[in-house]
Amino acid sequence: MTSDFGWLAEQSGDVQKQIVAALNQEERNEFEFHWGLLARAAQLPPDGDWRTWLILAGRGFGKTRAGAEWVRMVAESQSEARIALVSSSLAEARAVMIEGESGLLACSPPERRPTFEASLRRVRYPNGAQVQLYSAAEPESLRGPQHSHAWCDEIGKWPLSHNRATRAWDNLLMGLRLGQDPRITVTTTPRAVPLVQRLLDQEQSGATAITRGSTYDNATNLPQRFLAAVEEEYAGSQLARQEIAGEMLLDIEGALWTRTMLETARETSCSPDLRRIVVAVDPPISTNGDECGIIVAAQGSDGISRVLADCSLGRAQPDQWAKIVADAAAHWKADRVVAEANQGGAMVESVLRAADNRLPVKLVHASRGKVARAEPVAALYSSGRVRHCGHFPQLEDQMCGLLIGGDYSGPGRSPDRADALVWAITELMLGPAARPSVRHI
Repeated sequence: MTSDFGWLAEQSGDVQKQIVAALNQEERNEFEFHWGLLARAAQLPPDGDWRTWLILAGRGFGKTRAGAEWVRMVAESQSEARIALVSSSLAEARAVMIEGESGLLACSPPERRPTFEASLRRVRYPNGAQVQLYSAAEPESLRGPQHSHAWCDEIGKWPLSHNRATRAWDNLLMGLRLGQDPRITVTTTPRAVPLVQRLLDQEQSGATAITRGSTYDNATNLPQRFLAAVEEEYAGSQLARQEIAGEMLLDIEGALWTRTMLETARETSCSPDLRRIVVAVDPPISTNGDECGIIVAAQGSDGISRVLADCSLGRAQPDQWAKIVADAAAHWKADRVVAEANQGGAMVESVLRAADNRLPVKLVHASRGKVARAEPVAALYSSGRVRHCGHFPQLEDQMCGLLIGGDYSGPGRSPDRADALVWAITELMLGPAARPSVRHI
């Protein structure tokens, strides 16, 4: 594709306008759908005898458009093509891969636009090529069907419980046996999950061809206000390295938590049946350095504890962080506010009660270091007894920086958010109130 049209994409706007002016109306209508003219080189399939093309890039890079255009190229050139589209859910497959702004329908010329048969989860092209939708949450649905090609979107967020992501991928590969040259395109933001790592490991053998990129590679097509907001909010953070720069963040050797462990613990929604809710506070020593860690967590009727919110803030006066704690307790209807009292003692309680004298405050004292307190909580994560309702990137970066042996290698000077989390889960699951006992016989 690039050999025929790449030179045109590199020309100035005036040159392209002159070329368009020389076209007749039919040619002009086709021009805006000619992906070879519009795409950056990184959005076009690489040369080589690869089985999987992995586009590993930051948000806004243009991954979805590249995947959709690749499917269109295959479908329009091979009438016998049978293409699988796999996402983390059928709803996302439809909303993003089919009907999204960069999906199959939007990138197809009106006269050759495929028909989406929603009830059959199928897309039919005019020449007979077919696309079938699948959910990685239902890996057995990929057992049996045969395909010639596949587009897998955001495999980094495919469900990990019961190895569903890996099972879905394996079943897909087993059915990729139509045609003479079966291939897969994968578009995803990097996440340290087993399936992404598996594809990365296949780069050396040539089975996987990898395209890497960042949000800024597509800056000309993104709102400047969005880019400015991203730079102001996330510059220099590990979240920016992963979600913007498209960098794979590897686990630190000896860390109590791994990113795979946290991805496995993630839930998209929270159970409404919550028995106890606590707000845990790790107060800062001063207003000039450390953050005030403020974490909201709850225990459900299923015995699993869930992290609900990270309300932490930095460089705050005592009255400021106390107000955030009081607001969080009121919003979540917390049963208890747990505050570490090693730094400040009674002052911590008085500051909190000044914000709201009805707060059910419980002061806790640390007799061991942060990592020693965190180890039993990390064990609860390993056994699947703690979940995260959503994403908490700054908290999770700190958790993955706590090392066995007592060191901290995460962002910032101190893991204040992670420390507040440890207090919250300890109160819910490891404290005296969490242990069953016999009161009467």
